[in-house]
Amino acid sequence: MSDLAKKRCVPCEEGGEPLTRAEAENLLKEVDGWALIDDARLLAKGFHFKDFKETMAFVNKVAAIAEEEGHHPDLTISYGYVGVELTTHAMEGLSENDFIEA
Repeated sequence: MSDLAKKRCVPCEEGGEPLTRAEAENLLKEVDGWALIDDARLLAKGFHFKDFKETMAFVNKVAAIAEEEGHHPDLTISYGYVGVELTTHAMEGLSENDFIEA
C-alpha cells in the first residue's frame, strides 16, 4: 500500500499554495492510470464499465468516499463510463488531497 493510501484528506485554506508541477508529477507516480491536465491543475482518469448499473454503483462508491473525505471530484457520467476530475478549488490547483482521493 502506498503512503497516500494510508492518508486522509485535510481541510485546505482558501488561497493556499497549490502543488508545483514537479510535486504533482512526483505524486502522480503513486496513482495508477491518472493524468495531469490543464497545466497540472487537474488530476483526471476515465473508468469503463460493462453496463449502466455497474457505472452507477461506481459513482455511488465515489460519492461515499468523497463525503467521508470531505473532498469532492467532478464526475462525467454516461452509459458504461465515468470521468473523474480532481482539483482543490480553494487553492485553484492540485493539493495532496487530490492524490489521496485518487
